[in-house]
Amino acid sequence: MNLPDVQSEPDHRGIAIDEVGISGIRYPISVYDVEHGKQETVATVSLSVALPAERKGSHLSRFVEFLETHGGEFSPETIASALGALRDRLDSPIARIEVQFPYFLRRYAPVSNASGLVDYDCAIRAALSPRRFELRIRARVPVTSVCPCSKAISDYGAHNQRGYLTIDAKPQTAATNRPEIWFDDLIEVGEGAGSSPIYPLLKREDERHVTMSGYDQPVFVEDMVRNVANRLRSDERVEAFSVEAVNDESIHNHGAFARLSWPPDLNGGHPW
Repeated sequence: MNLPDVQSEPDHRGIAIDEVGISGIRYPISVYDVEHGKQETVATVSLSVALPAERKGSHLSRFVEFLETHGGEFSPETIASALGALRDRLDSPIARIEVQFPYFLRRYAPVSNASGLVDYDCAIRAALSPRRFELRIRARVPVTSVCPCSKAISDYGAHNQRGYLTIDAKPQTAATNRPEIWFDDLIEVGEGAGSSPIYPLLKREDERHVTMSGYDQPVFVEDMVRNVANRLRSDERVEAFSVEAVNDESIHNHGAFARLSWPPDLNGGHPW
């Protein structure tokens, strides 16, 4: 049966569309792991292309076909080439992808060396046009933060809480479009910016060590974003970044946050 291809029909309104595609599709993937080569996880994926003004629509089924063929593995070497295949498959000048997934790293207790896995919410966002390849990677890192003010004014003790550092980095990419910095690096920077990392498994001797170590390194949310910025702004592998710290306050009914961008955003991240 010869069925009409409605999406390929011409459109006469003269209006191009920045993005058209699919979002919210969950898909099993392999993501590059610095220590083990790769790890299996499940991602939420968005795929899109630019639609020229003269074309009525895009073939959305082809995005799913693309995932079946190219979506199973995401590594520094494959992201740009996969976007090139998506551009070709949808016959578009620009292709974009966003992949969000849990990324697991094994963490060892500081005294007993007991180990377990910690999951970090991570994401890849990338776009490929005829002129350039753009890539950003993001990691959300849980930490413990001890309040410097509480420590300074209390006769004993200090309140502490769970904090989260979200680091979004634009890696430098060589002519091969291969980023030199990866999630493990962002996570390591984030964990070093708080009072203490989060551990999946602690024995009593570990809990004692973590409690005292965190007490010796109190930080405000302002300290945490500055600690991250101090590390990343001197890292030649990073072209630009933003970082946000959020504390789930333990003695207030509100959260505390700080964020910054580098190079500095003179508008503070707002359009006014």
